[in-house]
Amino acid sequence: MSRVQRLAEKGLIHPPKFLPSNVHYEVITGSEAYGISSGGSDIDVAGFCIPPKEDVFPHLRGEVLDFGTQKKRFGVWQKHHVEDPESRKEYDFCIYSIVRFFHLCMENNPNMLDLLFTPQRCVLHCTSIASMVRERRHIFLSKKAWHTHKGYSYQQLHKMDIKNPKGKRKEVVDEWGYDLKFATHTVRLLLQVEQILAEHTVDLERNREVLKAVRRGEWGKGEEGMNRIRRFFQDKEVELEKLYQSSDLRWSTDEEEIKTLLLECLEEHYVDLSSAVVSEKGVVNALRRITDVVDQSRHLFGG
Repeated sequence: MSRVQRLAEKGLIHPPKFLPSNVHYEVITGSEAYGISSGGSDIDVAGFCIPPKEDVFPHLRGEVLDFGTQKKRFGVWQKHHVEDPESRKEYDFCIYSIVRFFHLCMENNPNMLDLLFTPQRCVLHCTSIASMVRERRHIFLSKKAWHTHKGYSYQQLHKMDIKNPKGKRKEVVDEWGYDLKFATHTVRLLLQVEQILAEHTVDLERNREVLKAVRRGEWGKGEEGMNRIRRFFQDKEVELEKLYQSSDLRWSTDEEEIKTLLLECLEEHYVDLSSAVVSEKGVVNALRRITDVVDQSRHLFGG
């Protein structure tokens, strides 16, 4: 049973009615998945669900694309600071529709790739459908990862130097002169995409000792630490641009291959997709049957 379903049955959360029993994948994300958690923080849980068939295929409820009123389709459900008195833990949830999840993975969104490649010890709930996805997760990787990871890393680098932090972030900045959390993510994202380009895979825990050092402030205090992070970004950017060109990883993902996997997952869940999707194979078979009927008719009437 997923955490979402368990907490919903306790009345501690109130997600969309369909969601609790249709969560297929649920994992712990963030610092725990990277192997750098210091404990004491909320547990970040993310994954995907499969919405009702009419939500995935709105034409089944009579909608015409771009015409008239379009009903809102489920994309993601989020809920923060959910306290579980029994386990004495606090959760932050983010559950995506499988369709949105696949699209973001295909775009090599760093956060979504983290979910695909999270270590087994962080997998909380994984149905046979989610297992299908994990087993074929490498089909989502492409050189697009360099652009997305570099962009996210640059954002973290910029956030590192926020002058007016709030809450816990303010305490860290007051002590160290910059935000260690954002510095850690700046380094993590660049090392992660290096793995993708060089090895075509992701091991979220491989660089945990380096990341722990950054997070503890061992790369320096104040301007010294900030400058070291900036130099790391600049030097690694140059290295990765060269690796990007020489890597034999595919330039972009095979959309048809990923779509096929998505349809396989949906068919496994819904049992029958014949009313929702017209496959090329199905059309060919139908035409053959029609041809057979015509040929038989000709024979009967002496044609």
